[in-house]
Amino acid sequence: CGFFFSKLVSSETKEEEKSAEEETKIEELSLDKRLDQLIHSSTVMLFMKGTPTGPRCGFSRQIVEILKEHKIPFGSFDILTDEDVRQGLKNFSNWPTYPQLYVKGELMGGLDIIKEMIADDKTPLADQLGISLEEETKMGSNEEKTMTLDERLAQLVRRHRVMLFMKGLPSAPRCGFSRKIVELLEKEGTAYDSFDILQDEEVRQGLKTFSDWPTYPQLYVDGELMGGLDIVKEMAENGELKEMFDEIGKQQ
Repeated sequence: CGFFFSKLVSSETKEEEKSAEEETKIEELSLDKRLDQLIHSSTVMLFMKGTPTGPRCGFSRQIVEILKEHKIPFGSFDILTDEDVRQGLKNFSNWPTYPQLYVKGELMGGLDIIKEMIADDKTPLADQLGISLEEETKMGSNEEKTMTLDERLAQLVRRHRVMLFMKGLPSAPRCGFSRKIVELLEKEGTAYDSFDILQDEEVRQGLKTFSDWPTYPQLYVDGELMGGLDIVKEMAENGELKEMFDEIGKQQ
């Protein structure tokens, strides 16, 4: 009886260990999927300590200054707000330190690499990164031009799960309301994409009618309008914004 009981306990232990291993593998796959989505969430994506408006280390501050100086539009993620991302990205990209700069999902490197690039005065930084500043500020391929405006807007509001229509770029807002909403989003540490409505008058005017909302900035989640600065600020104050972004993070 003792032998049988021992075998039963041993079998149960192995099953528990197997189940734990499977759960770990699922978590790792889930994190890898999330990291892949994050590095592709903007054409140029910076993982840093702090935010562009409030860097929390010298290296992060320097790389933000370089990108702004060279007028490179970029998205960012504050790795201090998410330990899973902070540690996971080191293994995911085999790069042990921060900041990390990605272009079209490919790791360019950290501050030293970017400094080496700008030391080459003959070639603009944008060209070395493989991006066209004109293409980044234009919306549109020939395919997009054949769409109706409503079709284009419907596609734009779903370009990213969290989509911000603003004046300027997150790294260089061009009005106080846009700057404040960027600060709120970055404080929550969520990944998001943005569209500069000053670069496209058709989108600027069309989106007001499309969503029946007359002012900017406008924040969309999964294609649904959340509102402007006042509503987002209220959501941040009562905890709804964090709750919503936490739920999005779990689904990624």
